[in-house]
Amino acid sequence: TYQDHDKPEKMYAEAGLDAASIVKVVTDAMPSEKTEATDNVVSVRRRPR
Repeated sequence: TYQDHDKPEKMYAEAGLDAASIVKVVTDAMPSEKTEATDNVVSVRRRPR
């Protein structure tokens, strides 16, 4: 989408790239007490070298 030019702080906030928006996205992605802890967990094993 087109974004009008403005102060960098306002543009980052409007685009969802400011600290508060990033913290919200990360917090929302974390499992809550209401969901199973395994719902959002991915297991990755390293291959031996």
